[in-house]
Amino acid sequence: MKQRELEITLQSLKGFTNARPDLEQYPTPARIAADVLYTAHSFGDVAGKRVIDLGCGPGIFSIGACLLGAGSVTGLDTDAEALKTASENARLAGCEVTYVCSPVEKAEGKFDTCIMNPPFGSQNRHADLPFLEKAMDIASVVYSIHNSGTIGHLSRKIVNNGWIIDAEKNYSFEIRHTFSFHTKEKAMFDVTLIRIVRP
Repeated sequence: MKQRELEITLQSLKGFTNARPDLEQYPTPARIAADVLYTAHSFGDVAGKRVIDLGCGPGIFSIGACLLGAGSVTGLDTDAEALKTASENARLAGCEVTYVCSPVEKAEGKFDTCIMNPPFGSQNRHADLPFLEKAMDIASVVYSIHNSGTIGHLSRKIVNNGWIIDAEKNYSFEIRHTFSFHTKEKAMFDVTLIRIVRP
């Protein structure tokens, strides 16, 4: 599947039915999700691999990984309603994905690759850290999207855990008016994809 074809397929998936501000449930734009997945694919971290998406929401990364030939795919989220949507999206896309309803701290197993878009920490400061810590515990390589302004702080945490950031990619992330406290129809944020590996 070519990247443009993947983007179109991901664009057709259903998003959050009732997005929750406390979980910072903003959909990953299909353009960005497709590029992240193809980046991971180009490093050899998707095809035939055991892939997990922590905080998977409606399943855009888990389904995309399946479409790119992952050996097995797991999506984990604490929101049962979002997982119901993810399961329906996977069925419509013809993908076999295992979805688990659980807090990220309780995620178990061993995986080759973690691909995720954790909370940026806008509502709850450092909300992304439990996701990073768990990803480094259960996966061999991690792809994660973060607010660009936090990368310096995160890199120190990552190094302290015995890992390094060996690749970065920047995007302009669009968030549309979703919650009552949003004052604009849409806002753009600078985000960075980091690839994390053991040195």
